[in-house]
Parts: sequence; C-alpha cells; structure tokens
Amino acid sequence: MDEEALLKQFAAQFAHGPDDADDTDATAAAQGADSTANQVADDADQSPATFDTQQFLNGLDAIFDRHTAATEAGPYLEQAMVDAENAGDEAGLLTVLNETMGFYRSQGRHKENQWIVQRALELAARMGLTTGTSEAWATTLINCATSMRAAKQYDQAEDLHHQAQSVCRHSLAPTDRRLAALHNNLSMLYSETNRPDKAELELREALRIIEASSVNPDADIDVSSSHTNLALTLLTEHKLEDAHWHAAKALEIYRTGHLEHSAHYASALAGFAQVCFAERRYADAVTGYRHALAVIEECYGKDTDYWRITADNLRQAEEAAAQAGVTVDNAGVAGDAGALPQSGSRLPNSPAQGKTGANAASSPSTVSVSTGSAGAAEAVSACPVSGLKLARAFWTQMGKPMIAAKYPQYAGRIAAGLVGHGSECYGFDDAYSQDHDFGPRFCLWLTDEDYAAIGEQLEVDYEALPRKFSVDAQGRVTFEAHARSDASGAFPSAGAGSTVIPDAANAPTPGTATHDTATAESGAASSDVAEAMTTPIDAPLSPVTPRAQGANRRDGVFRIGDFFESITGYHTAPAQTAPHEWLMLQESTLAAATNGEVFADPTGLFSKTRQGFKNMPDDVRLALISKRLGMIAQAGQYNLPRSLKRGDGAAAWLSIHEFVQATASLVFLVNVPMVVGYMPYYKWQFAALRKLSGSMFALLPNVGEQLETVMRLSSAACYGGAGFGEGGKGAAPAIEKINDIVEQIAVDIVKELKREHLTTSGETFLEWQRPYVEDHIASDDPVLKSL
Repeated sequence: MDEEALLKQFAAQFAHGPDDADDTDATAAAQGADSTANQVADDADQSPATFDTQQFLNGLDAIFDRHTAATEAGPYLEQAMVDAENAGDEAGLLTVLNETMGFYRSQGRHKENQWIVQRALELAARMGLTTGTSEAWATTLINCATSMRAAKQYDQAEDLHHQAQSVCRHSLAPTDRRLAALHNNLSMLYSETNRPDKAELELREALRIIEASSVNPDADIDVSSSHTNLALTLLTEHKLEDAHWHAAKALEIYRTGHLEHSAHYASALAGFAQVCFAERRYADAVTGYRHALAVIEECYGKDTDYWRITADNLRQAEEAAAQAGVTVDNAGVAGDAGALPQSGSRLPNSPAQGKTGANAASSPSTVSVSTGSAGAAEAVSACPVSGLKLARAFWTQMGKPMIAAKYPQYAGRIAAGLVGHGSECYGFDDAYSQDHDFGPRFCLWLTDEDYAAIGEQLEVDYEALPRKFSVDAQGRVTFEAHARSDASGAFPSAGAGSTVIPDAANAPTPGTATHDTATAESGAASSDVAEAMTTPIDAPLSPVTPRAQGANRRDGVFRIGDFFESITGYHTAPAQTAPHEWLMLQESTLAAATNGEVFADPTGLFSKTRQGFKNMPDDVRLALISKRLGMIAQAGQYNLPRSLKRGDGAAAWLSIHEFVQATASLVFLVNVPMVVGYMPYYKWQFAALRKLSGSMFALLPNVGEQLETVMRLSSAACYGGAGFGEGGKGAAPAIEKINDIVEQIAVDIVKELKREHLTTSGETFLEWQRPYVEDHIASDDPVLKSL
C-alpha cells in the first residue's frame, strides 16, 4: 500500500477505510484504546462535554469524500483535538492524533507532525498501552513510525517500526491488513536509506498479506497500491521488466474494478509513468504525470509534496520528450493513456532529492583519506565523514557482501549496526574524535545458537575485511574490495575495484527519475568519479585504546545477550514489573545501550532487545522525575543560595553541578526516553541537550541554554570578589543572575508538569511538587515512592 492509501485506512489506524471491513477494524481499535485506558475524570463539573469518536470519524470521511481536505481537514482535526482533550476522552484524543498524523504527512507538514507523534506516544504511555500488545498500541506505533520516516527521522522511525512488528505479532491476525501497512512503510524506510533489497522483500510480504486478505484481489485498491510500490522499488534495482509488469498490473486492477475515480488512482498512474520514463516511453510518462496532477489537485490541492513532486517529474518528462523529438498533445493522450499517478508515498523524486541522475554525478572531484596515521594531528583532518556514515558504508560495501558469499545460510539471521560506547554511536564525533578508536567498524549480532556455529570464524573474517577507503567531494565513501594482505579466505567481490555507495541521505528514492538518457549524458563524469574513488589507499587505523579492546571491544561479532550485558549488566531489559532493577540502571548506561544505528536486523531480535531497554516503565520515569525535582530543589533552590551567602564557594560550585545534572536529566525524562532517548554520559550531555532543545516538538526547550548560562557564571558567583567576574563587577551580579535563572527554570518546570496533568499545584519550590507527581505512580512498590 502507498502512504496516502494509509491516510484513512492504515496509516491512521483508528480511521475508517474505504470499505465496511475496515470500519469494523477501526472501531475495534478505538474500543481497544478505550478499554485499556484508565479513564478517570477529575471532576464531572470540569468536564461536562463529551466527545463522539464515531461522529468525528464520519465528519472526517465526509471532508475527504467531497475532496475538500486541503482546506477543511486541518482546522477540523485541530478542533477535534481540543474537544477530545476538554472532554477528558483519552481514547478519543488518541484517535484524533492518529488521524492527524496521516493528514499532516499527506500535506508535507513533517515538523508539526513530530509534535503530534510525541503527543501520541506520551498519551499512549499515560493510558497504559505501551506495556501491552493491544491493537490500539500497534496501530499508534505504525502511524508514529510512518510519520517519523516521512520526516526523515530514520533512526527513530526504524526503532518504532521494529517495536510495532513485535506488538503486531501478538495482537494482529496473520492476514490483518495493518501488517501489510507495516511491511509497506518499513520498505519505504529501507528505500530511503539505500537498502532496496530489503525494501523489495518487505513489499513482497505486504503484497502477499493484502492478496490473502482480499475478497477480490483483481479489483482491490490496496492490492494495486502494493503492485505500484513494488514496481518502483524494482525500478531502483534496474529490474525493468518486473517493474513494468507490476506497474501495469496496478492499472489493470483499477480498470477491472472501475476504480478510476478513486483519489488513490493517481499513484498507480504516477508509478506506471515512472516506469515508462525509465523505458524512454516519454509520451506515456507525460500523459501519466499530467493526469496525476489533475487528480492530486482535485483531491488534495496544489500545496502538497505530492503535487510538487509530480509536477517536477512532469517537467522532466516533457523535457526528455522534447529532446527525443516526441510530440505529446495538450490533452496528454499518447500511447497507453491509462497511466495516471496516485497521490501516494512513492511518487517520483522526493523533495529532498530533487535532482536527476545527471545532476547527481556532476562533481567528479574526489578526496582520498585515511582512517589515521602515525600522529594524531594527521588524523584530525583525515576523514571528513562521520563514524556512523563510515560504518554504514563499511557494512554495505564490505560486510554484507562477505556474509552473503561466505555465510549465505545465515545472511537472513545476522543483525548489523553500530551501537554502544564511542562518540560516533551518539552521532557527536568530529575531527578531534579520530585520534583514537576511530575507523571503519560495525557490530554483528548473533543468537547464541548461531554464534556457537559460526561466531569465531565470522570474527576472523570480519577482522580480515579491507579498511582502505576514499571519500569524494560529495561525501560518498568507497572501500577497496580487496582483502587485507594477511587475511585468509578473502570473499569474492561483485566486480573489479570497489563499489560506490552514496550516502543514504542522498540516495535516489524508488520514484526518482534517473533515466537512461541522463545516465548516458553524465557517463564521463560518473566514470571519472568511479575511477578516482577506486584508487587503493594504504590507511592504518587510528590507535585503539585498551578500553576498546578485549572484553570491552566496541565492534566485531557478539552474542546479542552478551552485547547488552557488557553495557548494562543485563542480557535483556529488566521486566516492566521490576522497578528496582530499572532504578539501578544509570541513564547514561541506557543511552549507550540504545544509541547508534541498526543497519540490518532480518529477524528483529536485536532491535526488540534494544527497544526493551528504551521502554522504561512509566512508573519508573515518574519516580525519577520526582527524584530530580527533589535534587533541583535541594541543590539549586536551597543549598546553592545558602552556600553563596556563607561564602563557601566550593559547596556552591558542587551545588551548581548537582542542580545542572538533575535539571538536564529531568528534561530528557519529561520528553520521554522512548521518544527522544536517554541523557548520555557527561561528555555528550550538553551536545544531546542542545540537539533535543533544537527539535520543534521539544518540551522545556529553553532549559539547556539557561543551564549553560548558569555554568558560565558559576566561577564569578562562587569565587568572585571585588573587581572579579564579568566586567569587573564582582560576584554579586553573577549570583543574582544565577538565582533568577534557577527560579525561572522552576517556574517552567511547574508549567510543564501542569500541562502533563502531573500536578494541580502552582508551588515553585519543587520539593513540594513531588507528592503530586508520585500520586500518578500506579504501582504500590515502595521503591518507587520517596515520601
């Protein structure tokens, strides 16, 4: 299914679909949320209104049916959010948020949608859905994952997708179409991160599920959409014949079922037009894109990504037709006039790409780099790409082919990625990070059984992988496909020299109009790039410190359980019912276990285990929030001013340290670790806080900057005398400023606690807020209560 087909049917899983069966599913999902939620109204007089979920869905359907979504759906959804919240109807609000995610995605409102995603996840956690396997939780995860993927937040999207898979295995029937939606959306993520082979597998599984669940697969819109998506993915793999068959099949289904008036007809036509473009059937491509634009404009308006993308592809097709001397009349009727594009997720050319293959290959210059040298000074300027990007290229070009060649029976069982200790795992590495423990590396994670069978030999083969690489002016990494001179049993390469793998962020999406003409025109430039990038470069690794060797090694082959135990002390995350174990785990430990990227996880077992550590029980989160409130009050609001008054600069300095640590931690906890991750260890604490604060949907976004100001002024405040400190004004101004900031942070925290309905008190001395927060802890376990 395409993304827009999910808009009303699967992407917003609480919504209605195009047929009665999906209405039943939607109702069941909404009822599931309603029955799982702990619905307790504070006061009947405070919430006199009621929210009718069915009436809301009917009204939204009517907007789409009369093709006025472009102007009416946004205000309708925003008002519904207000109405559901005022009525205290959490299940109804979750339904609205799911619908809103689908609509915002269709409109390209991705930044706003990230806020909706966070609200939905927080609400689901508050309702108690996250600890179960309900349909409501599964469908919310699918929507959130799809929205984060559309916003290009790929790491979070992949985590949410894998969590959704785990929940869906328990909550949905094998032929439930939401499973197909999940496979389809995961395929989009794989496509956008340059993994077309995995995308194809996901789409074939989606098609299988849809056909198995369909009463009449030959006249089913969702079957057609699946064929279109598969065709476009096959196109990126240069499987033109298969791509044409699936694209044509999609159109045939619309004709058989007389479904040409469906809004989703546009993507099938756009898909077929894209295949025609690749086949140099430019007249048919122009016809398809013209008709698609008409359908998209009627149903969704011009101010959407779908319209802009299709318009750009039409322009390219018209230019190609003109260059080829092909005339297309104004009506656009030429060749197979049945090809119209559907306003779906796999429309050609993502706005982030925007360029054809010719433009993409226009910069032949290449910078040869090494991963280290004899001295740290050379290493600082050696590699211009991040460690995660280098790791992904190393896996894609070296690791994955090696496994396919030497361990084909295990290729579908080995997970790969880069997670754990090291600045690159957090995405914060820079030139200064390359003087130690830096170089091409990744982790391979195996089950205990598979490790016993191949673990030791796989480690030998991993160590033998070539680590010579180059980086061109566009940041594309290329490894030389020759084994190390001391390696035994080097795997055969797919071709001579090396393979150019572009950065996933710049890789063509399934619909990108990179056609044969463009490739031919840019052939010389492409050849120059490839030739320059395959030059062998002797590149010794940067020094490996003792802390990254032996039992503490950061890459290579691991048992899944052993890997997590080496970081956390646990093979798997503590049980949701074991809060004392969660409380013994430091946030920085959990951050190391859940950071980085997973490049491949065919079975999903590694991601499931990793996600378990990310899914902190909400009672534990609330208990930690209470503890942080207590330390902020004790260190920042009480002991800091007293220490400054008595002139004990050392005590004041340590009070500031405790205050800053507790406040930074609270920001991550309030934003929910499952959504934003955990606060890392001290070195990267503020780098992570700045990144979080810069997100449009961040809660307490100003606190990080305020904390940095406190730290900047701390020297003058704690040890300044007359004539000391900023401007020679002594300690007094710095002390006053710090005290003001501490109180302003307390005010902001109370506002956020009220917004989250964690308190009804306006008291700004945060110690007195703790009973209100702890009153929301459902468990009776005394370890969670501090009062």
